[in-house]
Amino acid sequence: MLIIYRLLINLAILLSPLIIIIRLINKKEDLYRFKEKFCFFSERRKNGNLIWFHGASVGEIKSIVPIIEKLEKEKKISQILVTSSTLSSSKIFKKFKFKKTVHQFFPIDGFGNSNNFLNFWKPSLAIFIDSEVWPNMLLNIKRKKIPTILLNARITEKSFKRWMYFGSFSQKIFNCFDSTFPQNRETMRYLRSLKVKKIKFLGNIKFSENEKQSKDTINVKIKKFIKNKQYWCAASTHSNEEIICAKAHIKLRKKIKNIITFIIPRHINRTKEIINSLHNLNLKVHCHSSNDIIKKDTDIYVVDAYGENVSFFKICSTVFLGGSLVNHGGQNPIEAVRNGCSIIHGPYIQNFKEVYELLNKDKVSNKIKNVNQLSQKVDILIKNNGSSKRLKNKINKLGKKILEKTHAEFKFYLNKI
Repeated sequence: MLIIYRLLINLAILLSPLIIIIRLINKKEDLYRFKEKFCFFSERRKNGNLIWFHGASVGEIKSIVPIIEKLEKEKKISQILVTSSTLSSSKIFKKFKFKKTVHQFFPIDGFGNSNNFLNFWKPSLAIFIDSEVWPNMLLNIKRKKIPTILLNARITEKSFKRWMYFGSFSQKIFNCFDSTFPQNRETMRYLRSLKVKKIKFLGNIKFSENEKQSKDTINVKIKKFIKNKQYWCAASTHSNEEIICAKAHIKLRKKIKNIITFIIPRHINRTKEIINSLHNLNLKVHCHSSNDIIKKDTDIYVVDAYGENVSFFKICSTVFLGGSLVNHGGQNPIEAVRNGCSIIHGPYIQNFKEVYELLNKDKVSNKIKNVNQLSQKVDILIKNNGSSKRLKNKINKLGKKILEKTHAEFKFYLNKI
């Protein structure tokens, strides 16, 4: 199986120039930094111990910020490297003013690429986040005897079946990790079935809040705009969900004359498409990136910028979480709940079953299936000022405990460096 994987990866490398050009045209790659994916690095390696974190995209990068904030205070660590694969995650990283930490794009997982990466950065400890499992990189790490952690591990039923199909190959790859810390009980069961030996349940690190996000506030222009208005937020929306939210807005407008809907799309490269579809419904739209004055009769405020979710969660007590009315599996509701929001979601939330079980237990999540149900639920929650301070405090206490336990596990590895 490893031979087949390497043949496929080598084919991808051969085709990568064409793929990169297409992605550059679609503004999905950094014009100057895409070369990092081929091990032409834009940052330098400092002397001393280097800790390396790798996460796929925005959610994974944001989840490790509280840990990085703690590790930057460790004198034993000279440098922290964060790698990811998406342009959006690199933009999010820039918002955090770290002293020791740098960002690079993760290399394409060819044997030579991964070997060159490790020879250049020489990490003292490697941490992979969530479901980032790359065979060539992991096998090279094991060969070089670098301690490796799978942090906040997440395996869905679908991905578990895929890994089980490859049998002994999957077991070999997962046993490259010295320790695995699953984010939920379901993943822990799947890891055991994959014969992973060192498993310890700490909890989901996404419950933790970083210092910067706790201070994020909405800008003065928006505060002035929403004064004496009612508003709600549709966050991490996917294709077609913006239309559903817009139609819900039209229904709400008949009941609440001063209603405003904030839409934060999951992928802001879809902004033009979203605006066109909203204009087709005769709705007045304002974009967050615009320098124009926000008109009083604005219906929909589109947040076409990365990393702004928390600011809007702090003012909106009612939030619809996207990826749930389309069969995507849902987006993580923790960030919204941590800021006291009540959650509305569609039927497709299989990616975050255990989180939603907690929210259902505390009666702060609301399932809907269509436009009518969405508008009705938003109307009820707005009128009841649907924030949940009790759950907010509970989540934040849980987050602090998980962060302390995770940091303690890191201490064990740092003491061995």
